[in-house]
Order: sequence, then C-alpha cells, then structure tokens
Amino acid sequence: MNFAPVAYKPKGEKIKMESIQFRKPETVDEAVKLLQGADGNAKILAGGTDLLVQLRAHMIDPSVIVDIKHIDETRELTKNVDGSYTIGAAVAGAEAHERDDITADWPGVIEAWDLIGSTQIQGRASLGGNLCNASPAGDSVPAMVAAGMTANIAGPDGRRTLPVEEITAGPGKTNLKKGEFIVSFNLPAKPSNGGDAYLRLIPRTEMDIAVVGCGAALTLDDSGTVTSAKISLGAVAATVLVVEDAANAIIGTKLEPEAMSALDAACQAACNPIDDKRGTVEYRTKVAGVLGKRVVKIAADRAGNKV
Repeated sequence: MNFAPVAYKPKGEKIKMESIQFRKPETVDEAVKLLQGADGNAKILAGGTDLLVQLRAHMIDPSVIVDIKHIDETRELTKNVDGSYTIGAAVAGAEAHERDDITADWPGVIEAWDLIGSTQIQGRASLGGNLCNASPAGDSVPAMVAAGMTANIAGPDGRRTLPVEEITAGPGKTNLKKGEFIVSFNLPAKPSNGGDAYLRLIPRTEMDIAVVGCGAALTLDDSGTVTSAKISLGAVAATVLVVEDAANAIIGTKLEPEAMSALDAACQAACNPIDDKRGTVEYRTKVAGVLGKRVVKIAADRAGNKV
C-alpha cells in the first residue's frame, strides 16, 4: 500500500524484482530511518492491495519496500475515553467491519471502507493505503473527509497531524515528505444528533471504480434543524473536494426543497471532472448533485431527523 508519492515507470518497462529490498521494522522510528535512508524510491506495504498490483504491472520501481504491519501503532483500532477513535494505518477493513462500536457511530466511514474491493481484498485493504494511493476515485476518502478525520504522520522531523483532505496533491501524488508515512488516523467522537453516510455511482453493481462518490456528515438540533455539515465529493476533480457551499446551503434548514436544490447546485458547481469511458463531464456533474441530496438525507435520518 502506498503512503508516499507514486513514481510510475513507463508502461512496459520491466522491473528487476530481485533488486528490491524488503524490510519489516517493528517501531515507527525504525521505519522512518529506512524510508529516509533509502536510495531511490521507497514504498510502504500495509495491505498491499495497490502496491502489489503496481509492481506486477511494472508501474513502480521501488528500491525498498517497508512492511509496517509489525508496528503496533499501525495495527490498533481503539475507541478512546472521549468517544473518538484511533485507527492504525494498517488496520484492515474486515477488522473494522466486525466492530459494533465504530460501525454504529460512523456507518458512513465503514460503508465507504467496505467498498474497497472484494471480500478477499477487505481482509487487507487499509484506509492509509486507499488515501495515499491518491486515486481521485478512492472510495474511503470522501467519507473520511466528511467525518473530519485527521492523519498522524511520522517522519525525520518528528510527528505532525494533517486533515485527510490535505494529504493528496493530485493523481498518484501526496504531500508527504521523504521519510514520512501515515501511522494512524483520528476519527472524532460521534456528535450528539450526528449522522454520516457515503454513496457512490458505479457502472456495475459491484467491484468497480466510482464515477462519483459523495460523503456527508451533519448534526441536528432537537427541532431537526441542521446545525453543522460537511460534504465532500470524489472522482470529480484531481483530489477530493470539500464543498463548503453545499454545507452552507443546508445549515440552518430542515432540508426543505429549496435548501436541497441549493445543495444540488453547489455540488455541481464544485465539480471539475474529466471525460473518460466511465462518464462524461456533464454526466458526472449531474450525478454529483443527485448523490449530494441522497447522501445528506441518509445522514440526516441517521442523526434522528424524522421530518
């Protein structure tokens, strides 16, 4: 799994696998030293669901692969005393899915995580890898952004924390520095009267890449009025989008038709997608508004809205 910028090889150029070093550090400091001291391009292995595919396709040519699964911090999923969660970067989706606490508190995050590949892939797929693979269509990322998650990063200069939306810099690129990797994520405590959700559109019924993905998290007061909201879009720009105008359109409302129409328009206005075989610019833009309305309604229902 890739936690650093991806350097792609020209298509068809063979990679000498026997020249790649494989290391299994047991501490964060040891992993940082290996990454910092590597000659050439170093890669992190957590689940490997992207890394191994890219190696077999001769897309990357790392000098060293650093397996972080033997570092305790990367393998722990903990609910803290304040109700927040710390999720290790190498925790697999299948492990999180089996936890009743996080699936109840943040169903949207778990729904998005569950969409990364097949059942077999779920036994390995991690949030850190899905984020740092830096695909604009990564399913977990809009849900993580909407939930307000942050990433705990270790590197030669110590540790720092960044919002998830600030990790990716573009397709296949992150803002991590040489020697840095994501150790874990912070997921806030579920707010009172809060709810989240994630939806995507794909050409097939299962195991496809999102044409558009949308995550939403919001809170309501006792009257059903939206008091806070965060809405994010994936696969409609080079990186995940935080659509503040869409959130502002519904804050202070009870999701009346006028507010939902404004949200739809804001989601569409934020889009800057590409044309490809999975969807045109016009189609993706239209779908973004539709998904925005649907995902907000689901999140509101989960927050207790009965209007």
